[in-house]
Amino acid sequence: MSLKSFVNNKGEWDAFCEEIDSEIADLHKSLEQSDSVIEIHQAQGGIRALRRLKYLREKINGTR
Repeated sequence: MSLKSFVNNKGEWDAFCEEIDSEIADLHKSLEQSDSVIEIHQAQGGIRALRRLKYLREKINGTR
């Protein structure tokens, strides 16, 4: 399966975004419980990377 067909398949894309949202929520929880600067930076970086994945559809389709 090509990346373009993946991002344009509504069912698969919605499931992918739900998984990303779940992972972001988990990272937010760990961020709230972290007391180490390194753990905080890692959680913030993970959230940033996951949020960028949510824009993959726009990037592939050239709308962003």
